This record gives sequence, C-alpha cells and structure tokens, in this order.
Amino acid sequence: MARGSAEVPLSILELAVVGSGVTPTETLRASTELARRAEEWGYHRIWVAEHHGMPSVASSSPAVLIAHLAAATRTIRLGSGGVMLPNHAPLIVAEQFGTLHALHPGRIDLGLGRAPGTDQATARALRRHGLDADEFPEQLAELTAFLDGSFPQGHPLERVVATPRSPESGRPPIWLLGSSGFSAQLAGILGLPFAFAHHFSSANTLPALELYRSSFQPSSVLDRPYALIGVSAVAADTSAQALRLARSGALSTLRLRRGAPQPVPTPEEAEAYPYSPFEEDFVQEHLSNVVLGDATEVREGLNQLRKRTEADELMITTMVHSPADRIRSYELVAQAYGLPGGS
Repeated sequence: MARGSAEVPLSILELAVVGSGVTPTETLRASTELARRAEEWGYHRIWVAEHHGMPSVASSSPAVLIAHLAAATRTIRLGSGGVMLPNHAPLIVAEQFGTLHALHPGRIDLGLGRAPGTDQATARALRRHGLDADEFPEQLAELTAFLDGSFPQGHPLERVVATPRSPESGRPPIWLLGSSGFSAQLAGILGLPFAFAHHFSSANTLPALELYRSSFQPSSVLDRPYALIGVSAVAADTSAQALRLARSGALSTLRLRRGAPQPVPTPEEAEAYPYSPFEEDFVQEHLSNVVLGDATEVREGLNQLRKRTEADELMITTMVHSPADRIRSYELVAQAYGLPGGS
C-alpha cells in the first residue's frame, strides 16, 4: 500500500456535513466528489457514520450512501463508521452488508457501534422493539452468525438465512467502534479490529487503546491488535484560515450539545456569534482537540498523535461549512504526506 511519508494508512470519516445554505443534494454530491478524489490521492478507506435528527449531517443511512460511493469509485475501501447496531435488527444489517459485499467484493467494511447516534426521542422512534445497548454483545453474535451462516444446530434462528451471502468470498470485515472502554475490551476479547472516536472523546483514547491491547486474544481475523483512531483535522493554505474554518465546526458542536442542532454555520456566522464566556471556553476546548493549521502543521500534529497513541491507522474527519474547503483540506493533507495522487 503506497502511503507516501505517512507511517500508517490515512483514511477519511465522511459525515456528509451540511452547511448553512447548502442543500443535502449539494452535500451528497460533494461526498461523491470527495470519494473519487480521495481514491486518486491514495487514501486507504472512507467510512460514513450513522447519525439521526442532525441538520448538519446527511449520513443517516450508511448502507445507501456506501452503495452510492462504492459505485462511483473503483478501489478505495468503503464502510460504516459505523452502523449503530441497537437501532437495527441484525438480520437487516447482514442483508444490507451482504448485498454491498456481493456488489463490491473486497472493498466493504462493517463498523459497528452500540450508541443510538442521536437524541433519546429519536432513539425511541428508531428502536421499535425496545432494544438496549447492553444487548450489544448478543446482537453482535447474532449478526456474525447471519453473516457466516454459523448458527449452531438447534438454535431458534438456525433455519433463517441472510441473503445474499457468498461463502466463497467470506464476509465483510467487522470492526467495533467505541468512545469508552466497553467496545475496546469486547473487540480485544473477540480478536477484532477496533476504531476509537478520539475526535470527540480524546480523554478516553489512551485508556481505551490500552484496554483493547491488553484484552486482545488472537482470532481467525487478527493475530495482533489493530487500532484505528478517528481524528478531527482542518488544513488550509494558512494557519489563520484553518482556525477560521474550524470555528464553524466548533459552533455547530456547541449548538448540538445545547440541544439546538443546526446546519454548520458559515465562518462569518461563527465570527458574529455572541459567545458567552462559558461558550467561548467550550469552543476553545473543542478546538484543542482539532489538528489544524497549514498542511505542514497538520502533518506534524497527526504524526505526534500517531506516535502518542501508537495507532495503526488514522481516520480524518473534517467539519467545516463549505464542501470545497472540506475537500481542499483532505487534498492538502495528501500533498503534505506525498500520497501518490496528492502532488
């Protein structure tokens, strides 16, 4: 795998960010353009995340968006970062990703999380049968059995077949996602790759990775731990411009935390917002967890983070208002690392 000067593969977490004054159609067209260009630049994979009820995010249906992006590209890996399993019947997920795997063999990843990916009211609307996140290990085992066709004799679901399924080509790789220790330990015990949400849970990153590695048991999937971390980054032509762009994402996050989600504001809207001292402190804390600057500064920040965490892969997510600025940020990172198509 060619990756320029990067010590580990570089990937993208695509949230299909909807900016103020930008339509979802324009956003998803930009996501498609990003996928095409990321493939040219040499990024390893693109994942899309399941979020619901958020005006700033258009990736509420990962399987649909993955199918579209995979059809628009040829080689880059596509996957979910992730599907929130408690929101779905395992059979449905097995059928969706079995279909994706049949359409694009060898290119599909199935990343799974146990949070609802939304507020409690929307979660209740999604969880028609009262599923609980604490049932995640059982749901995961059921999903895996559907994908593998491996229910034991006498199991109540033994005769239920998830189709399409291709025994000769196996199943899409399963990843566990997390922002705390629960999924870290479970991924380790099961010998699965693990993706940690450093971009919104940085205080838990090192403890979770240590728990994953110390819990790891070799499996038919992995003989050693493999940990990916999601990292928020904004690259621009100047440091000042990167900070200006990043403040839009910070204000969007502030509004979400206050229960008033809106599309990502423009940089001008973020500059004009009347921040209280508490809100400005929140923004500064948020920005402290964003790797931002010009291309060289972002490369150095990512290198330091990788060294500190010993991550096996970095997955970059960029929340700014403009689709063009978002695509440009990923291009600058590719250029900074000398990725094959990033020059």
